[in-house]
Amino acid sequence: MLKLLKNMRRKEVLMVLLCTVLVAVQVYFDLRLPDYMTDLTTLIKTSGATADILSVGAKMLGCTLASAVLAVGCGYLAAKAASGFSFTVREKLFRHVMDIGSEEMQDFSVASLITRTTNDITQIQMIVAMGLQMMIKSPIMAVWAIIKILGKSWELSAVTATFVVVICVTVITVMSICIPRFRIVQKLTDQINRVARENLTGINVVHAFNAEQYQNDKFNKPSLDMMNVQVKNQKLFALVQPTMTLGMNGLALTIYWLGAALVNNIALTDSAARLTMFSDVLVFSTYATYVVMSFMMLVMIFMLLPQAQVSAERINEVLERKANIREGSVSECKEHGTVEFKNVSFRYPHASEDELSNISFRVNRGETLAVIGATGSGKTTLVSLIPRFYDATEGEVLVDGVNVRDYTFDTLYNKLGYVTQKAVLFAGSIRDIRIVVDGGLLPSNIEFCIQMMMLTIFSGSLLTIVLIPLVKLRFRGFNKRNFQ
Repeated sequence: MLKLLKNMRRKEVLMVLLCTVLVAVQVYFDLRLPDYMTDLTTLIKTSGATADILSVGAKMLGCTLASAVLAVGCGYLAAKAASGFSFTVREKLFRHVMDIGSEEMQDFSVASLITRTTNDITQIQMIVAMGLQMMIKSPIMAVWAIIKILGKSWELSAVTATFVVVICVTVITVMSICIPRFRIVQKLTDQINRVARENLTGINVVHAFNAEQYQNDKFNKPSLDMMNVQVKNQKLFALVQPTMTLGMNGLALTIYWLGAALVNNIALTDSAARLTMFSDVLVFSTYATYVVMSFMMLVMIFMLLPQAQVSAERINEVLERKANIREGSVSECKEHGTVEFKNVSFRYPHASEDELSNISFRVNRGETLAVIGATGSGKTTLVSLIPRFYDATEGEVLVDGVNVRDYTFDTLYNKLGYVTQKAVLFAGSIRDIRIVVDGGLLPSNIEFCIQMMMLTIFSGSLLTIVLIPLVKLRFRGFNKRNFQ
């Protein structure tokens, strides 16, 4: 988690620092309330003036309002810092995925990468937004409250410490059981996304082979496993909140019971001492409640942190994966339009045999080469070596007389035109089309001609094919008059 937080920008860091200051001031106002309660109790017991009582009440109200305003400001800063941080991580993760090659993609399924880019980053954002305030506030509040009550009564301090230890042991026990299950949930999420993606992509094939039930069972298996794991975690989490509530109420009752005994041990004639002890017990109970509240906030963080930690590890796993295909430095060459293979051999990672062995040929400008072979013979693999989807295990692949390993990526891809075996249609519109030549845009008035654009129009039961010979596109938009 800490490793991932290094990606936080300076702006988010400043927000966190400012949030820390606001939280510290907020805690100050919160912990001033018990002191004013002591003054108010003393004034009421000693028949103080109404004006003095109202003055103390006004100060308490002012502290409450100031604390509320600071809480809102801190919440806003925390949410903004979390959203900015998640944006940075998501952008960095996406860019890194785009840079890694086919070899590295085999180690991460598409479904897993989608989960890491969406769900895992959402987990990180949530823990930063919610946890930032609590992780800053709870230690400050706990330490401050403990300092306030240390000199009041060792008996009451011992009782409070006992309850805190019981709460910590409970939380640690629950977390030690739940953390391994969080890892299982993330892996099951990957499986669910993979099965869903496969079904949606090949829905026609599923229908054609009447395999709906098979695919449903395939989807339900990881989904049911995830439900069972989450139910087990929720059973444990369900014990935490009642335990915390019971502990807080039990602590308050114990403090009042012990405090009453301490007051009764003071002589009735010593009214001042009895009043002081009564005020100390009242203040102590309030500060002890703050201590327990601090640990309750930490418990909430600990309930979210393990899952976020697993997500952070999964994200770091991708970010730390280095691409084996490195960019060269050549951006110019003398030849034009030649492709040559020199004694090229290739073996897939972890394979025992070569897919291609000692391939040599040369294609000059204007020539056409057809590669014929059975399915799985290596035709696609052969072509994939030219744009460096993979690098040759042995030999050289030359484009315009230069080894493809030596080119910059931009230079190499500008030289190649690649039509995949299976076309992928990206989301967008014709308005999104940008024509790039040699790194620059063609003039906006250049006409892009679609010579054979076929539109299928369904009218009742008739299928009509309309041929539109020419559509005029402009860089900044359409000229609708050209649609005929």
